Amino acid sequence: MDTFENFDNNTPEEYSEKPSVQENASAEPEQPQQEEAPDSHVYRGAGAGQKESPYADSPYVAGAAPRQDPIHYGYQYQPQPPKPPKKEKAHHPRRSVWGRVLAAVLVVAVVAAGCLITAASVNSAWEKRSSADMAQMNAKISALEKQISDASKSNGDSISGSPVATSDGLTPGQVYAQNVDSVVTISCTVQSRVYGQVTQGTSSGSGFILTSDGYVVTNHHVVENATAIKVIAHDGTEYSATVKGSDANNDVAVLKVEAEDLPPVTLGSSNDLVIGDMVVAIGNPLGTLSATQTVGYVSGTNREVTTDKKIINMIQTDAVINPGNSGGPLFNMYGEVVGITTAKYSGTTSSGASIEGIGFAIPIDDVLGIIGDLQNLGYVTGAYLGVTVQDVDSESASRYGLPSGAYVASVVDGGAADRAGVQPKDIITGIGDIQVTSMTSLTRALRSFKAGDTTTITVVRSGQTLTLTITLDERPQDLDSSSSQTDPSMPSEGDYNEWYDFFRRYFGN
Repeated sequence: MDTFENFDNNTPEEYSEKPSVQENASAEPEQPQQEEAPDSHVYRGAGAGQKESPYADSPYVAGAAPRQDPIHYGYQYQPQPPKPPKKEKAHHPRRSVWGRVLAAVLVVAVVAAGCLITAASVNSAWEKRSSADMAQMNAKISALEKQISDASKSNGDSISGSPVATSDGLTPGQVYAQNVDSVVTISCTVQSRVYGQVTQGTSSGSGFILTSDGYVVTNHHVVENATAIKVIAHDGTEYSATVKGSDANNDVAVLKVEAEDLPPVTLGSSNDLVIGDMVVAIGNPLGTLSATQTVGYVSGTNREVTTDKKIINMIQTDAVINPGNSGGPLFNMYGEVVGITTAKYSGTTSSGASIEGIGFAIPIDDVLGIIGDLQNLGYVTGAYLGVTVQDVDSESASRYGLPSGAYVASVVDGGAADRAGVQPKDIITGIGDIQVTSMTSLTRALRSFKAGDTTTITVVRSGQTLTLTITLDERPQDLDSSSSQTDPSMPSEGDYNEWYDFFRRYFGN
C-alpha cells in the first residue's frame, strides 16, 4: 500500500500517535504491514489507493467525501432566516405639524405655569419681609420720637446739638442771610517796639454784635495794645469803638460803639454740640474779604489748647478759619452763636506732612459769665482761689502714682486757698461736686461759682485725700494774666509742639 508522507517534517510528536488505518478485508495475500507516516490518512472510499491530502476531512476542501463521524467543533455556523423588512410609517404632513404645534403649546403652558407659581411665591415672601421691615422701622421711629419728646421736655424747646435731624434747622445759606448783618470787621491801629523804636501798624479781626445798643464781642488778642479801634458793619458803616473790658486769660474782649438799633446775634449753647454737628463761621479772613462764610463740622470738643502761654478749652472744627477770622462767631444750624473763632493749627509736621482743617473756637458757654462781667463792670469778678497751678505731667504721675489734677505750685498769702488750708505741692482733684483733672478743668470748674460762694475743695497730700471747706474770693482786677498758671503744658491730644503754629495776633503788619 502506498503511503502519504506528512508535508511538514517538523510536526510535533503528538500528532504521530494517531492510530493507523486498518487494511480492507480482501483475499489478497497478506503483505507485510508497512508503517504509515505520522499524521497520514487513508481514504477508503472510491479511488482507494490514492494519496490523500492531510486535510481531506476538512469541510473547506471541495469534493471531499463526507465522513461518517464528522468532527464537531465548539462553534458551527447556523444559517439565520432573513429578517422581514421594516414597515415604513406613512408620512402625514398635516398630522406632524399639528402635533408639533400642540407640543410647543404644552411646553409654553408648563413654563408659564411654573413662572407664575415662582412669582407668586417670591411676591408672597417679599410682602412678608417688607411688612416685617416696615413694622421694625415704625417701632424705631416711634422710639426715636419718644426720645426727642423726652429730651424736649427735660431741656425746654431747644434740642440743639442732637444728632437727630429736625425739620426746623436752617441751611447754611439761611444761616448766612439771617446773621451776616450781625457780623462786623474790626480794624485796629497798634503800636509796637522794634529794636527799641516805636512803630505803628494795623491789625484786623472779626466780631459780632451782642446788643442793639452797640456792644460788640471779639478776641482779646485782636484789640490788645490797640491805640484806635474801628468797627465796620456789613453795610460799610464805620464806628469808632472803645474797649469796655478785656480778659487775656480767656481771650475775650467787649467793645462799645455809639449806635442804636443794631442787629444782634442770638446766643445758643455750646454744651449741646456733639461731634458731627454742622457749623458755620462768618468773618473777615485776611482783613480784606469781609462777610466770608465757611462751613464745616464739629471735629472735637473739650480740646485743651495752649495759646500765648494760656490753656483754653476749645471746640475743634474743620470749618476754614484764616487770619482775620479771630473774634468772629461760630453758628450752629439754628443760627445761634455757639463759639468765638480764635485760632487754628497750621504748618507741617517733622515728616513734611501739611496740616489742614484744624480750627478752634472758644465755647460760648465758657465765657458767658465773663462777657457779662466785662459788659457791665469792665472786668471779671469770677471766683478766685489764690493759687498758681500746673498740670501733673504723665511721667511723674506714672512714676510716683500721682492722681490727675492741678498741682499747686504756690499759694497766695491770705487768699481763699491759704485760709482753707491748701498747701504747696497739694494736688487739687475737685471743687464742690466737679472733678478736676487738669489746670484747664480747674479754670472751667471755677466758672460755676461766684465770689463769696462757700464750697469744698478736694486735695491729695502725701498720698492722703483731704476735703477742705473754702470761701472763694473775687478775682483781682490787676491780676497778672500769667500768675494764675505757670509752666503751661501742651494740649493733651498729642505732641503739637512739632507741628502747630497759631495765627499771629496782629494781621496786616
